[in-house]
Amino acid sequence: MKIMFMRESEGVYQFGTKRVSVKVEKTSIKIRVGGGYLSIDEFLDQYTPTELEKLDRNSPLKRFGEKIAVQKTIVNTAVREDSPVGRSSSPKSPKKSTRIN
Repeated sequence: MKIMFMRESEGVYQFGTKRVSVKVEKTSIKIRVGGGYLSIDEFLDQYTPTELEKLDRNSPLKRFGEKIAVQKTIVNTAVREDSPVGRSSSPKSPKKSTRIN
């Protein structure tokens, strides 16, 4: 499973960002949804894609990676604008001075 059920208390679990009530019947596990219950298979089929999307959207690693990419883009743009490397000869280019002893 990509998302685990984390127990909070008896019969109450956290599934991703969703808090659910769970009950065990004779041979099956039922998850309370709205005014009724779904089997665990039905629940997982219905809610796993949504919870994965939420976790991916709120992932600190993803946000950190996006922030680094933006910073690199900003830094690389600034370096290209200020760097004399790769420019053609222009009036703004520094001239070499010769030192005479």
